[in-house]
Amino acid sequence: MKGTSLSRSSLVVGCLALATVLGAPGAAVAAENQPPAQPAIADLVTGTKACAAGDARVYVGEPPRLTAKVYDEDESARVAAEFEAWWLDAEGVEQRRSMTTYATTPGSGLSWQMPEDVPAQAVVSWHVRANDGQAVSPWSDEGSGAACEFVYDDKSPEKPVVRSEQYPDNDVWTDGVGVYGTFTADSPSDDVVSYIYEFSDGSYKNVPADQLGGPASLKYLPLSAGPKTLSVRSVDRAGRGSLPNTYRFLVSEGRTPTARWNLADEPGARRATALSGPEARVGSGVTFGAPAPRGTDLESTATLDGSGHGFITPDAQVVDSAKTFAVSAWVRPGRTDRAMTVASQDAGEGRAFTLGLRTTTEAPVWSFDFGGARLTGGAPETGEWAHVLGLYDAGTGLAQLYVNGRPVGDGQQAEAAATAGNFQIGRARGKEGYRDRWQGEIAHVRVHDRVVVATEVAEFAYRSFAERGHWQLESASDGRSPELHGGEALKLGEGGSIVHIEACPPDDPFCLPSGEPLEDQGYLELDGTSGYAATELPAVDTDDSFTISAVVRLADTAPERPMTVLSQGGENGNGFRVRYDPAVQQWQLVLTRAGVEETVAIQYAAADGGRGQGREVTVVYDDAADQITLYLDGDRDAGARAQLPKLWTSAGGLQIGRAKAADGWGEHLHGAVDEVRAFAGAVDERWIGSLRWGTEFNQ
Repeated sequence: MKGTSLSRSSLVVGCLALATVLGAPGAAVAAENQPPAQPAIADLVTGTKACAAGDARVYVGEPPRLTAKVYDEDESARVAAEFEAWWLDAEGVEQRRSMTTYATTPGSGLSWQMPEDVPAQAVVSWHVRANDGQAVSPWSDEGSGAACEFVYDDKSPEKPVVRSEQYPDNDVWTDGVGVYGTFTADSPSDDVVSYIYEFSDGSYKNVPADQLGGPASLKYLPLSAGPKTLSVRSVDRAGRGSLPNTYRFLVSEGRTPTARWNLADEPGARRATALSGPEARVGSGVTFGAPAPRGTDLESTATLDGSGHGFITPDAQVVDSAKTFAVSAWVRPGRTDRAMTVASQDAGEGRAFTLGLRTTTEAPVWSFDFGGARLTGGAPETGEWAHVLGLYDAGTGLAQLYVNGRPVGDGQQAEAAATAGNFQIGRARGKEGYRDRWQGEIAHVRVHDRVVVATEVAEFAYRSFAERGHWQLESASDGRSPELHGGEALKLGEGGSIVHIEACPPDDPFCLPSGEPLEDQGYLELDGTSGYAATELPAVDTDDSFTISAVVRLADTAPERPMTVLSQGGENGNGFRVRYDPAVQQWQLVLTRAGVEETVAIQYAAADGGRGQGREVTVVYDDAADQITLYLDGDRDAGARAQLPKLWTSAGGLQIGRAKAADGWGEHLHGAVDEVRAFAGAVDERWIGSLRWGTEFNQ
């Protein structure tokens, strides 16, 4: 019996063991569980910086937040991160801190905000491991891993010392607009990595120190004259910034040209007077006394006949082609079917640069060639004035072409080289002698040894506008409304009349005005059937830049047909017209191209219905830019523009309230018109929208 009993006992134990292996599901899962993956160094972040150690360790300006991503092969598992950090205290005793995060899905980022008792200036090491509640991963620094290190730096760097030889801080006006200056910032602190700086006419920028704790150089190009400031702060490895150092300096106006010829000498002169630089010799193919471009302060110009005798030269070098320079002139080509040179400088059997006109398979273009760069653009037209400028900026290494004050493209890299040769106006050196001779007019040639900044380029190319007519439409006598300055009056047609609004006395609160004015107390009212006002002669020359504007109020809320407010044309059509099309609720600028009318610019607006202050419509044609624009109430952003190389010549008078049609006059306006103004030249955008107020311009 005893043996039997022992046998039964062994059987029970064996059954229990089998049950443990096969019959306990929880125990089976525990046996199959794998530890989470070891956190990867690439997934560890100290503050905002990647894990690093040794000389590359992280520096922070405050106790950082440590972040890690933890993974587990079982995507249904919940994984926590166990962080641990350690350092040596002031007595050399190791201190440790640890923290375990909550558990979340694998692949999540978990973090630990380091406690405030982390010592400053000490090297703190840290690592992390994953915990799925049953097993833990290896620490991140085990095996091929490494501990992350950081230093908490609680001291800001000292502010930098700033100095500049070109622009000293000594209350002395120093050269100048368009001349680069170098500023050096240097902090006494040995852990500075960069400097944040801002010039008073610029934005914040960051420049690295040339080495840890070293200085940095800041390059600056003054774009305007006047008192300037430079504010600089040092930034250390921890990202802490110093107090700013404010450096003050004074920038003079830009240096005058190194060479300058107005080319406005007396007819028959054989020398060109220099306003600066050397006097220039003039070939027999040059004639002084030609007309100057309208709207400039030039009085006369020189005509070059395109022959071998058509040149102007000082027989001297005036451009250092290894350094920054700019060359510019007013020019009017007598032809555009071949290459022609405005200015160049000899360089052996070639030239250091060429500014001029080139032909292409498509159309002629203005061109500036220098240092392997060729910049082309614009649209030269025979008999049309243009201002051209070629610039090489040694500070950026870029060559740039400007046409009529506007840059052509973004510039090109050029390889500057020192050359010695004579400056030439109207021709360029080639292997077989001079070539590409200019035929036409040239005026006001300037040569600078500095950057000519954008505002100066625009000023050089500026052509002022002049008022040619201002009709206030306040009164009429014998069927004519006078021009403000005594020019040609507007003749009122049948169905057009001047309405004068009787204003109320300021001391009569019960008075009601007799109508709603546009500007002042009078306006032109048109009946929409036969009403109009017109001049006999053109108000603007459509062969050149012009501006024309009017204030108009439509009488109907929903007009039944298109109506014209302004037009000017000839015997058979309209050079241009501005009309309102109610079908699409648009103000439209309609042009005539090759005898065909084309709507090229539109503006949206609802009809007025006889109420309100009306709308100011303005047409600006910029002949130099080959661009025409329709503005509504001076809206610069919504101005509708179109490229227009040339309007056809308009010989007819200005029409208010009607347009020429195949069978006579049509599109009569039903509404009110006021403050009609016409200008020779393109009025600057800043004035558009204020023409209705009778603004007098001080250009």
